[in-house]
Amino acid sequence: MSSSVATLDKIVALCKRRGFVYPSAEIYSGLNGVYDFGPLGTVLKNTIKRLWLAQMTSFAQEVLLLDGAILGASEVWKASGHVENFSDPMVDCLVCKKRYRADDVDLEKNCPHCGNKQWTDVRQFQLMFQTSLGALADSTNIAYLRPETAQSIFVNFKNVMSTNRVKIPFGIAQIGKAFRNEITPKQFLFRMREFEQMEMEFFCKGQDADSFFDLWCQRRLAFFHDLGLKQDRVRLRPHAADELAHYSKACNDVEYEFPFGWKELEGIANRADFDLTQHSKFSGKDLAVFDEETKTSYMPHVVESSVGVERLFLTLLFDAYDEEAVDGEVRTVLRFHPKVAPYAAAVMPLSNKLHDQAHALFVNLKKAGFSVQYDDSGSIGKRYRRQDEIGTPVCFTFDFDSLEDNKVTARNRDTMQQERVAIDQLEHYVRDMMTKACFL
Repeated sequence: MSSSVATLDKIVALCKRRGFVYPSAEIYSGLNGVYDFGPLGTVLKNTIKRLWLAQMTSFAQEVLLLDGAILGASEVWKASGHVENFSDPMVDCLVCKKRYRADDVDLEKNCPHCGNKQWTDVRQFQLMFQTSLGALADSTNIAYLRPETAQSIFVNFKNVMSTNRVKIPFGIAQIGKAFRNEITPKQFLFRMREFEQMEMEFFCKGQDADSFFDLWCQRRLAFFHDLGLKQDRVRLRPHAADELAHYSKACNDVEYEFPFGWKELEGIANRADFDLTQHSKFSGKDLAVFDEETKTSYMPHVVESSVGVERLFLTLLFDAYDEEAVDGEVRTVLRFHPKVAPYAAAVMPLSNKLHDQAHALFVNLKKAGFSVQYDDSGSIGKRYRRQDEIGTPVCFTFDFDSLEDNKVTARNRDTMQQERVAIDQLEHYVRDMMTKACFL
């Protein structure tokens, strides 16, 4: 495992301290596996989603957007296989009643919590949240909070195709909430009960699915490279035959080396024609596509890309986190790529006497479309450290010399080097900093 100063405890503490993430309902002792995102966290999440959409919609073939419902009819989840297959093995300690995923503990050893060795039998635990629609709670009114966003794409496939006059091959992308009743949520944002997914389903002819699968694997690796993730901590791992999901012909995981090991960041799957075939069968509606050239109908195959917003959020924090000794103190820095950082820049007056001029500069940068923070609290050194810790790439300090030379001091987050930059060049300076890399 490559060395890193980041630990889960440090990331959790920083997120709370700087307003990235808060425990949900903390004043009521919290809700396990559920989190609220503060001002900085919300900005970072929105940035992640914006960059993901930019890559998806820049593909050579059409990729359209969908926003499906969170509540799903029970028939949808029966057809997809989730009612039958979407479960985890669960086991309880008979002494302390602590509950575990069976694959997280060694049943030949003692309970990690109480030290006893008395286990229940392993049983399957349904991960979907079930609810009832309307006033009558019976089997005819069962619905589920969706555990993934993909199924609304599949059931709307024909609607999207006909109303937008698109032809195979094309994709449908969606960002939205998903819910999984995890037995043991763990590792902060890594495994949660409520989260957001970014998923894309790409529809193509069966003979083209393997080549599109390979192409999307490379595009997704390029996306993580473009976000600035350290390349020695990112890898593509093919699934073995015995770990493929019931719907997959092939699957590759983009994995990241977290402090707790190599873990899945994104799944890319060749789902073949499983999904549309299943929904055709269960709904009685024909979802096949007619080929004008061959005058025959066929069921499209699907290549899927699926990544969790919060898991990528956590990955970016781990990857960016750094510490270094400066003047006998530890400087904590989030070395985000400038396009990822919650704030592109911070504007600081050296003195409160310069507030009006500095604030006018701050407003102009905001009007130019940049996410910028105005920071006038504390000494200039403390303000620099605060901005380092939230990952702001550059700080612009308006000082008394600025009144004479119409320049500000630009202080670089990573090198701590300073330079004078003309005020009328600041928009160009920030834009150039944020566009050093582009999508492949």
